[in-house]
Amino acid sequence: MKRAAAKHLIERYYHQLTEGCGNDSCSNAWCSSSRGSHRLDNNAAAVKALELYKINAKLCDPHPSKKGTTMNHCVRDDFKDVNYLTEEKVYEILHICGEKEDYSPLIRVIGRVFSSAEGLVQSFRRSKPPTKEELKSLQSKDEDKDEDEEEAAACSAAAMEEDSPGSSSRLDGAASGDNDVGKLGPDEVSVDIDAVRRVYQRLLSNDKIEAAFLNALVYLSPNVECDLTYHNVYSRDPNYLNLFVVVMENSNLHSPDYLEIALPQFCRAMSKLPLPALAKLARLWSHYSAEQIHRIMETFQQLITYKVVSNEFNSRNLVNDDDAVVAATKCLKIVYYANVMGGEVDTEHNEEEDEEPIPESSELTLQELLGEERRNKKGPRVDPLETELTIRTSDSRRPLIPFQEFVNEPLNEVLEMDKDYTFFKVETENKFSFMTCPFILNAVTKNLGLYYDNRIRMYSERRITVLYSLVQGQQLNPYLRLKVRRDHIIDDALVRLEMIAMENPADLKKQLYVEFEGEQGVDEGGVSKEFFQLVVEEIFNPDIGMFAYDERTKMFWFNPSSFENEGQFTLIGIVLGLAIYNNCILDVHFPMVVYRKLMGKKGTFRDLADSNPVLYQSLKELLEYEGSVEEDMMITFQISQTDLFGNPLMYDLRENGDQIPVTNENRKEFVAQYAEYMLNKSVEKQFKAFRRGFHMVTNESPLKYLFRPEEIELLICGSRNLDFQALEETTEYDGGYSRDSRIIKEFWETLHSFAEEQKRLFLQFTTGTDRAPVGGLGKLKMIIAKNGPDTDRLPTSHTCFNVLLLPEYDTKEKLRERLLKAILYAKGFGML
Repeated sequence: MKRAAAKHLIERYYHQLTEGCGNDSCSNAWCSSSRGSHRLDNNAAAVKALELYKINAKLCDPHPSKKGTTMNHCVRDDFKDVNYLTEEKVYEILHICGEKEDYSPLIRVIGRVFSSAEGLVQSFRRSKPPTKEELKSLQSKDEDKDEDEEEAAACSAAAMEEDSPGSSSRLDGAASGDNDVGKLGPDEVSVDIDAVRRVYQRLLSNDKIEAAFLNALVYLSPNVECDLTYHNVYSRDPNYLNLFVVVMENSNLHSPDYLEIALPQFCRAMSKLPLPALAKLARLWSHYSAEQIHRIMETFQQLITYKVVSNEFNSRNLVNDDDAVVAATKCLKIVYYANVMGGEVDTEHNEEEDEEPIPESSELTLQELLGEERRNKKGPRVDPLETELTIRTSDSRRPLIPFQEFVNEPLNEVLEMDKDYTFFKVETENKFSFMTCPFILNAVTKNLGLYYDNRIRMYSERRITVLYSLVQGQQLNPYLRLKVRRDHIIDDALVRLEMIAMENPADLKKQLYVEFEGEQGVDEGGVSKEFFQLVVEEIFNPDIGMFAYDERTKMFWFNPSSFENEGQFTLIGIVLGLAIYNNCILDVHFPMVVYRKLMGKKGTFRDLADSNPVLYQSLKELLEYEGSVEEDMMITFQISQTDLFGNPLMYDLRENGDQIPVTNENRKEFVAQYAEYMLNKSVEKQFKAFRRGFHMVTNESPLKYLFRPEEIELLICGSRNLDFQALEETTEYDGGYSRDSRIIKEFWETLHSFAEEQKRLFLQFTTGTDRAPVGGLGKLKMIIAKNGPDTDRLPTSHTCFNVLLLPEYDTKEKLRERLLKAILYAKGFGML
């Protein structure tokens, strides 16, 4: 009785605000018939009606001309016995409303069911409808809630029905996806998703019915959040997840009407789901089509973008403190893993872990003595949802939608990465770090986080060294100092690194300081850049024989016949790790499978596509051959390779492989074992040593947690795209030069006219490397400074700081001649 009375009163307040009582001399300030009243739109009137009901405001007696209308409102069939919905029940109510051209009963039912967690959980079940006893037991725990507010969404939406009808279709194609999610196993939810989609498709074309969904969601979300936070409702009833599935099938969730209040509240509720529920939801969504995954992803991305652009975030108002952005990002993580699992994944071909653990340094004892513990002692961080789902991002071969779709650029622009990194390391529940959701960050932002991690570790090692000096009375070097001869760089560098790796691997985590013997250059970053460049040139020289070079792909691969010992490959891994650790770019050309293997995945047949495309094409044709493989090709499970001297080497893929013919039945096994041998077994010793050296430097780094294999390549090799226009736009000037100076204009005209190789030489001369950093040349921040008036001196550079010292030459021709001579013949370092 109380609910019915409340509903009736709220309706009367609404009609009083929108239509009035009909008395032209009415003095009620809350009646539209009053002369001083202001016309309210439907939404404002619905909200105001609820407020007037709560304060028991004055109600006018209906004027005789209005009494018939009022009576008409009161005699409608409200389907009060409908506490949950099925597809059939919705169509039944819709048919009755259509005949009467009065949709208020349907709006009331939607408001009642979709604002009630219990009703929504029981709705659209695939199995038979619940019994009255089941429904009563589910609803009993809600008896203490305020009944009036529970009905407000239904009443407000229903009251708005009286205005003139109008409709607009905003459905996209996601409602009719390719995957039949109605046939999911018992491990998934019990809701009939196909039925939910059909219902939404029928109802969302009507604006007033859509308003009922919106208002209901506003009332539903806080109650759901409370249930999940304080009542542990999911553990008692796993079907509670149904309501999230049903709501997320609404294809209008990303529309502006939802972004202000409804969707942020719902995201906060969803983010409170326990880990098993999040995993179950991810598994369910992994069955969705790419279009459906994209729609759900866009819903959360729209909310994040809307909140970012509508607020002014800075170092004092952090985006990390915005509940809506944080909640939407957590929800987006569910979609991200669904996207991984729904695509092509490889969870089987994993590299074996190193048999010998990387030795701890002797400094550990002192750290414990000082009351400190080594960071990440248990190994690199792993996402809990990833563990629950038993899948890793590196398992993905091809996701349903590209990973790039999950990056939110507006968020990256306002994120204070130094603060975010602090929250990432501290791991408190009060502060959220977006580094825990690396999929939303671009490579530039993640690289900045990695830079902070590396620098803090360097400072920590330096601090420990100083403490050792005080305790032991010995003068220890706070840097990883390498003194090398330019003409013996490999011998000097690798011998020194080998000694460090054997005696105290922790020294590899100190800041690198390189000194070329006989040269005066001080290493502020530029000398290290050239050191890495020269080492890489020597190591990958085909004459040494450690790596084989493929002229067709322009890439290097481990030489299975190399005469070098495993220690040499370990040292090369250390060099790559040091390059990342010291933020240096290397000119190395590995196929992507190397970076996948570094991330713990073995090479498979599809990895041959870029590492050995000729072999890949041959094996692909073998798999697709329609004739008799055994009779027409006459190949066996024995393959041949050539060593360094061109001699053939035979290898049996199976025991007595030369006696086993390849047939139509076993050709898949032959292809798989051929790829396994080429990418894994033949180079197993070399690669394990290489990976071990790499992990000596990066084992405590969040590298594997933050980056995918293709991003690791970007970190090591830099960007291959050299956009000198972007470099010009971001370059700064000093010493009297400006963007409008004559010499500067002539300089850029000259540089843009250079051939590609000359541009790379200029980049090498100015920055110490011919590759662009992560994010492109626009992130380089080069400075051009004036170095006196016209002279015959050549331009010079500070590669440590990306500074070009350019004299003010009189003519453009002289500028070009001097600049070309400088970049073509520059080698070595001196003091200026």
